[in-house]
Amino acid sequence: MSEDHLLVLGAGPGGYTAAFYAADQGYKVTLVDATDKPGGVCLHRGCIPSKALLHVAGFLGEVRQAGEWGLSFNDPQINLERLREWKDGIIAKMSSGLVTLCKQRGINYINQRGSFVNSNTIKFEGGESVNFDKCILATGSQPVVPDSFLNAGSLVMDSTTALDISDIPERLLIIGGGYIGLEMGSVYSALGSRITVVEMMEGLLPGVDRDLVRPLQAKLKNEFQSFRFNTKVISVSQKGQSLVVIMESGDEKFEETFDRVLVSVGRRPNTSGIGLENTSLEMDEKGFVKVDPKRQTSDSSILAIGDVTGEPMLAHKASHEARVAIEGLSGKDVSFTDRVIPAVVFTDPEIAWCGLTESEASNMNCGVTIAKFPWVASGRAHTLGRAEGMSKLILEKETGRVLGVGIVGHGAGELIAEGVLAINMGSKAEDLANCIHPHPTLSETLMESAEVFLGTATHIYKRPRK
Repeated sequence: MSEDHLLVLGAGPGGYTAAFYAADQGYKVTLVDATDKPGGVCLHRGCIPSKALLHVAGFLGEVRQAGEWGLSFNDPQINLERLREWKDGIIAKMSSGLVTLCKQRGINYINQRGSFVNSNTIKFEGGESVNFDKCILATGSQPVVPDSFLNAGSLVMDSTTALDISDIPERLLIIGGGYIGLEMGSVYSALGSRITVVEMMEGLLPGVDRDLVRPLQAKLKNEFQSFRFNTKVISVSQKGQSLVVIMESGDEKFEETFDRVLVSVGRRPNTSGIGLENTSLEMDEKGFVKVDPKRQTSDSSILAIGDVTGEPMLAHKASHEARVAIEGLSGKDVSFTDRVIPAVVFTDPEIAWCGLTESEASNMNCGVTIAKFPWVASGRAHTLGRAEGMSKLILEKETGRVLGVGIVGHGAGELIAEGVLAINMGSKAEDLANCIHPHPTLSETLMESAEVFLGTATHIYKRPRK
C-alpha cells in the first residue's frame, strides 16, 4: 500500500480512471479539473452527448425507413428544448455518479485551473498550491479552429458548440470529412439541415480502408446535399445572418452561402498555459508530450496519458493508459502498446476496425490475405433492413492468425470487441470458425469471415484454399 501523494491534472476518462485506480491501490489522490464535476470532454462535450444525439438521428432514420416494412407514421415533430434536456440529463446523471465514486474513494476533488510551479507543485487560480510526489498529466485536447474563421462569430461552430443544438440551420457546411464532422453532420441532417461536406482529400475518412467507407458514403450521398472532395476553404465571412464561404479546388475558386459552418479539422493538445515550462517535461514539434511505454515523461515526477500524448485521441485509449501508468508506478513490469486499439465511427452505418488495416498491410507487403463476408448473405442483417454491411479479417497468409478486423454496418462498434480479443489472444481463423455463434445475429459475420478464409463458409461460396 502506497502512501505517496498522487495529483492528477485533468478529470476526463483517463484522469478519473487514473485517480480511481490509484486510490484503490492506496495512494493519497488529488484530482484537479476546471469543471465542477469529473468526466472531461468525453462526458460533457464529446462522446456521450454526441452518441445520445446520434441515437435520436438513428431513430428518425428508422421511422423514415419504416414505410419499406409496411408501417407509416406522421412526420416526427422535433422539440429542441426537450431534446437538449434529455441529452443534458444523461450528462448530469453520469457526472453525479463520478462525483459519488470520488467521495467513496476518498479522493480530494479540486474544481480549479492548475498550473505547475515546479515538478512537484501545482498552483491554483485562487492562489493556493499543493505539493505532490507524482503527477499524472491528463489535460486532454480541444478543437482546432483556424484564426481566419473566428471573425464569423457564433455562426461558426466547433465540435463542442455544435452539441448545443441551439437551432437547426437550413444550410450547414461541414469543413472536414473525418469522424467528428460526419457524426455531427448525421445528427443535423436527421433534424432537417441540408449538409455540404468539404474535404481536402479525395474521399471521406482519410486513412480508413475504402471498402469500409463505401457503404457509408453511398448512404450519405442520399442524405447529405453534396460532397466537395479535393477542396479547401479559403475564407469564411459573415454577411448579415449568413456566412459567405470561399473555396478552392485545383485552380478554381468559388463562393457559396450557408447559415452555419461546423469546423472539424482536428484537435490540439491542452499543453499551453499550465506551466509546463517550469518542469523538465519534453514535447514534440506538434506540442504533444513525449512519454515512454510506461507513460513516464522526461520529468521523473510527471507521467502523461490521453490526448496530450498524441494519436489516437480516444477515451478508451486514455483509460487504458491510466491503468498502465498506475501499475508502472506500483512497480509492475507493464508497457503500453497501440497495436490493438479499436476505433469506431458512430455514423449510420457504423465503421469499426482494430489491429492492422488492409491498406497498412498492403503498404507493408507482409504476406497477408483478406477474408470478407458481405452482409447481404446475413439473415439477421436482412431482418434489420441493413444488408449493406460487411465484415472482414486481415489474416497472416500462412498461419491464418488474425492481424486485423474491419466492420461496416449496423452495430459495428459493438461487434469489434470480438476482433480485439481475437488479436490479443493470437487467435487464428479456425478459432473464430470453431466458436459457436448465436443465430441469427450479426456476430455470425465474423465467424463466416473466418470460414471464407478456410473455404467452408455456408452462406457464400468460395473455392477452398489449396
